[in-house]
Amino acid sequence: MIRAAILGASGYVGGELMRLIAAHPAIEVGVAFGASNAGQAVAAVHPHLALAYPELAFAAWDAAHFQGCDLILAALPHGETQRLADELLAPGVPLVDLGADFRLGSAGEYERWYGEPHARPDLLGRFTYGLPEFFRDEIKGSRLVAAPGCYPTAANLALKPLVDAAAIDGQGIIVDAASGVSGAGRAANAGTHFCGIDGSYRAYGLIRHRHTAEMEMVSGAEVLFTPHLMATSRGILATCYARATGPCDPLAILREAYANEPFVHVGETPPETKWATGSNAAFLSARYDERTNMVVALAAIDNLGKGAAGQMVQCANLMLGLDETAGLSTMGVYP
Repeated sequence: MIRAAILGASGYVGGELMRLIAAHPAIEVGVAFGASNAGQAVAAVHPHLALAYPELAFAAWDAAHFQGCDLILAALPHGETQRLADELLAPGVPLVDLGADFRLGSAGEYERWYGEPHARPDLLGRFTYGLPEFFRDEIKGSRLVAAPGCYPTAANLALKPLVDAAAIDGQGIIVDAASGVSGAGRAANAGTHFCGIDGSYRAYGLIRHRHTAEMEMVSGAEVLFTPHLMATSRGILATCYARATGPCDPLAILREAYANEPFVHVGETPPETKWATGSNAAFLSARYDERTNMVVALAAIDNLGKGAAGQMVQCANLMLGLDETAGLSTMGVYP
């Protein structure tokens, strides 16, 4: 079995990684780092994993624990992978990083969107952007992958084929997307407290949300992105608006682009976040409006699945020469 080290294992994404790996035919958890919960049993922090990990406890950070591990999965806040880079790269094993540290192409872009200098610009060119539907071959040949998060994944799946087909104008695209509360992480704060979100719906990160950079980098278009918080645990729904270059059939373009993709379904029915819950699936649809000459494209994913842990496992499978779908489901949990 391939032994994986998970960083940030006590968080929501870390818990989802452990859930997926528990059912993976070729990967097992070698060590689960959880700094804030070091020493605690996995079952105490993630009760739903009690039967899968009855004796495993979270480890405090110590690079010595990498010994015997064949894969590193890092689900840490931005800035942490830069800080630990030398220790993470030292074992020479495949690394999939979910943080934003190495997703962008230049230190200047990182500083522009994250408001601080990049600590390891020398490493930026060594990471492959981990969206398999567009960079599969590059991921297969890479030892270092920076997996995108939920918002860029949903938006780029909906938009990039339409931009590439020149069906839409690459200027002035609007992405209006909503996320479940788990996207904010496990740490409690006033903005994610039940009493604040229940029965409410709000926008945040206006005009300069940092994930805009990845949407523009991958799609090759100019994007105005507005994220919203919805009162649900999981899910992302991205609704994207663009000016058409002329009459077109965006649904047909998406169907052709994803005809052979194992995790992408393109359909006539507007997608719902519930369809993707607990899976690595992405559900897409699109329409052309003759009256306004506009295209609307939609994507629904699980922000902890295809938007995080599922995508990390998908990338790891490719890097390790495994079946890309191993340990991952195309079916959501419904209702």
